[in-house]
Amino acid sequence: MIILNAITSPGDVRALRQEDLAALAAELREEIIGVTAENGGHLASSLGVVELTIALLREFEPPADSIVWDVGHQAYAWKLLTGRRERFATLRQPGGLAGFPRRDESPCDAFGAGHSSTSISAALGFAKARDIQREGGYAVAVIGDGSMSAGMAYEALNHAGAAKTNLIVVLNDNEMFISKHVGAMSKYLNRLRTASAYTRGKSDVKAFLRGLPLVGETMSNAVRKAKNTLKYFLLPGMLFEEMGFTYIGPIDGHDIAALTDVFAQAKKQPGPVLVHAVTRKGMGYEPAMRDPDVFHGVGPFDRETGEPRKKNGSPTYSEVFGETLCRLGQDDQSIVAVTAAMGNGTGLDQFGLMYPRRFFDVGIAEQHAVTFAAGLALAGLKPVVSMYSTFYQRAYDQVLHDVCLQNAQVVFAVDRAGLVGEDGPTHHGVFDIALFRAIPNLTIMAPKDENELRHMLRAAFTLPNPAALRYPRGKGRGDKQEDDSMPLPVGKAELMRQGADVVLIGFGPLVYRCMEAADELARRGVDAGVLNLRFLNPTDQEAVLREARRTGRVVTVEDHMLAGGVGSAVLEILADAGLSAVRVKRLGYGDYVTHGPIDALLAENGLDTAGITRAALDICAQAPA
Repeated sequence: MIILNAITSPGDVRALRQEDLAALAAELREEIIGVTAENGGHLASSLGVVELTIALLREFEPPADSIVWDVGHQAYAWKLLTGRRERFATLRQPGGLAGFPRRDESPCDAFGAGHSSTSISAALGFAKARDIQREGGYAVAVIGDGSMSAGMAYEALNHAGAAKTNLIVVLNDNEMFISKHVGAMSKYLNRLRTASAYTRGKSDVKAFLRGLPLVGETMSNAVRKAKNTLKYFLLPGMLFEEMGFTYIGPIDGHDIAALTDVFAQAKKQPGPVLVHAVTRKGMGYEPAMRDPDVFHGVGPFDRETGEPRKKNGSPTYSEVFGETLCRLGQDDQSIVAVTAAMGNGTGLDQFGLMYPRRFFDVGIAEQHAVTFAAGLALAGLKPVVSMYSTFYQRAYDQVLHDVCLQNAQVVFAVDRAGLVGEDGPTHHGVFDIALFRAIPNLTIMAPKDENELRHMLRAAFTLPNPAALRYPRGKGRGDKQEDDSMPLPVGKAELMRQGADVVLIGFGPLVYRCMEAADELARRGVDAGVLNLRFLNPTDQEAVLREARRTGRVVTVEDHMLAGGVGSAVLEILADAGLSAVRVKRLGYGDYVTHGPIDALLAENGLDTAGITRAALDICAQAPA
């Protein structure tokens, strides 16, 4: 790492000789692969933008220039070159660097990211603030082709084109979403990629016309105005030009010299400019180039082979969901599945292979996915929308207005509910209960394990109203499959253990932590009960009130924010029943949760077995109200 070790700030990149840049790119890839192999992370996307990152830092000067990364999981080289090289080995570790841009981590991180399609809006905000404050500097958005499938990106392009302020948008086109490309935009970009003569044709035509004696400049201006004739025939990229952007590209996103030259040209152009760079995801690491979707986000792996260090054993919750949906879809031809570029991650790929006419991946377009499902449901089908909890935040109005207000029978599979670990606060699914609990007609379910997930999914399709089924990332108890055709009483809690001194009310897999705490409490002379709540809207008020009256003490346990969560629901039930004397301790999250291993984060927030035990002992030590 001879060159990389000498880089302590962006200025060091600008000072390098041109002949050193290829070696720097190779060293960056070595460092990214090595640290990601140990810590896990987003590998393929970060490898694909190494040269692009170098070129940005050769031509722009953060933090004076605002560089905004879309999503941000491709910003590992950026971190290494903007003063965080010595800490890079702590990536995604407790107390270490975040896996995404963070404003509190470096002044070079202009905008925090984690969700897609925000960069153009944010960069335009920086650009307009610069104009209003009469300051210098450039505003640059780096956005991937996958993020260009979301409506927010086009809202920002529309505004930027009309605003006519100086803004540079770099379209990093690696021909990949998280999963397979979908939609008309991907087809359009493919046509642009194949139009290799675009830039040459544009400049050659202009030069030829202007070179004509006497009439050259006049003819050149006439052709410029004739957009429906020669320009449209010769020049792809007109979609962006018609939106008010100067389009440059497509160019080789791994050619540092060419990228640097293009960025220099873009800085001279008045108004908004879109630079179309074609890159290869996973560039420089054969396993990631071969399987870029697999290496989009990975756990620790063997650097030599690319094989994961932890071998697959029992199926994950997502896989159990997918397997169960396939069986249900075989029996019921009206079941259809919708996702937003998360088919592989949510376990829907097999359903798509088995029933391609009933599977819809709409790209990174969560709002559209939900309203599209509402239309399917109101037309007589039984849609399930499968997305990560954190991305339902982007479609809240559609859940409320388009599905629940019309009582459309849509099943929301809320994957990655609760903590997700090293991806951190942008991806933790700890807000969905609070978002959904206030919505009428929406039944909320949380299984304690994989078997209960199977039962709940089957039950969800029988309801006369929409349902949200939330479950965590990864594996649960790994129990063998049971008969999921047995009816599950909707709205009924499960008393897993009766106690006289305190009741622990859990929602989801943390119920088993409650059971372990109850065992520990018994060894300390405390008789604790455990109630698996299972449902909200309707909530089993009878069971909650019965156990609260029996013990006089309640501890609620949830992998969710305290505000508006299960604990709040229990307090409301007790208040409405006039049980103000019952002592209640709520366990959950009071603030954004950082990144790190899930078990460590649970312990830090008092949601491990020891934390639940402490809370129960504390409440039992208090004198009766």
